[in-house]
Amino acid sequence: MRPPVSHHRPSNEGPSGPRSRRYSADLTPPWKKPQPVPEVPADPGLVVEEPGTGFCGAVIRCEAGTVTLEDRFGKHRVFPLEPRGFLLEGRAVTLVRPAAGPARPARTASGSVAVPGARARVARAGRIYVEGRHDAELVEKVWGDDLRIEGVVVEYLEGVDHLPSIVTDFAPGPDARLGVLVDHLVPGSKEFHIARSVTSDHALVVGHPYIDIWEAVKPASLGIPEWPRVPRGQDWKTGVCRALGWPSDNTGAVWQAILKRVHSYKDLEPELLGRVEELIDFVTGSGGA
Repeated sequence: MRPPVSHHRPSNEGPSGPRSRRYSADLTPPWKKPQPVPEVPADPGLVVEEPGTGFCGAVIRCEAGTVTLEDRFGKHRVFPLEPRGFLLEGRAVTLVRPAAGPARPARTASGSVAVPGARARVARAGRIYVEGRHDAELVEKVWGDDLRIEGVVVEYLEGVDHLPSIVTDFAPGPDARLGVLVDHLVPGSKEFHIARSVTSDHALVVGHPYIDIWEAVKPASLGIPEWPRVPRGQDWKTGVCRALGWPSDNTGAVWQAILKRVHSYKDLEPELLGRVEELIDFVTGSGGA
């Protein structure tokens, strides 16, 4: 007599044989596993931080296996392109070499289409004046190519107080228009009243609301959250340097470091962009040649 047949299967068997184990050998809790991070192209101007050293700077060069950053004082550091190797706005990212895209028309720093092989035009009689050397250097950095093609020379006043005498000596007319860019041109200010006194059909004075041309550079381009407020009666540049931890005894060197971070019109506030474009159009318009 045969023993009774059991219908109970061992726990390690399924309907069609031994049950395969579904457990992973990795017992690490999910919240402790490394999370994937985004890959970000290391495009020029991208501001990132290398967490191991705390070095924060803008990408100026990306080569096979390395990326070069420049901080706000112009110091360069080269780092390897490693996974999770950088922080972007406080979050870990993996920098990768930018993909080579289709050829696009070359553009000047102001955003204009570049004219290959174009020669500088003989200087016009018209001029653009700005308040100081820093203003002139910034305009040259962004609009220099355009101004040379148009034959427009930029000079500086060394202070808005000299504007009335400069306008008188220049004697603007239909064939010699004068454009002037003034800092902190707000209603009721000293600059506002001086500008009104010299404006005419052939002399255009425009301005931006910033106390100093430094402020027209976007804070994000310098890796700072915002431009600090400086109490009235205190030198603005010195106060800014102290608030941001920059060397306050050499504002000229600080400005050069700021200027290096300006690569194109994208690094400037629109309140400045519109005014400079307006002056160029005025000086080069009909009757300005």
